Amino acid sequence: MSTKDPIESALDWLNDGHKVAIATVIKTWGSAPRKAGSQLAVRDDGLMVGSVSGGCVEGDVVSNALDIIGTSKVKLIQYGITNDQAWEVGLACGGDIKIRIESLENNG
Repeated sequence: MSTKDPIESALDWLNDGHKVAIATVIKTWGSAPRKAGSQLAVRDDGLMVGSVSGGCVEGDVVSNALDIIGTSKVKLIQYGITNDQAWEVGLACGGDIKIRIESLENNG
């Protein structure tokens, strides 16, 4: 995984004509793999930079990001130990995380 800043990558991709979404950890409870403020940039072809879960839920976050790329939608997703979906995507670390995913636009 690249050590490049997700926002910097997102801006480069937008300037190159790609569609982009940013996922941001907005809240954590208990044991969480990444702290609030951690970000993941996702490009329309699936390329990504950054991390929001250290692998626990990243695949699901990328899938959700790809679903909203190019739209004006924002998604809020919560993964936690009591959430059935969390077990499906592998969040068994004992904590909860809340992630905001939004599509970015190049406004010139």
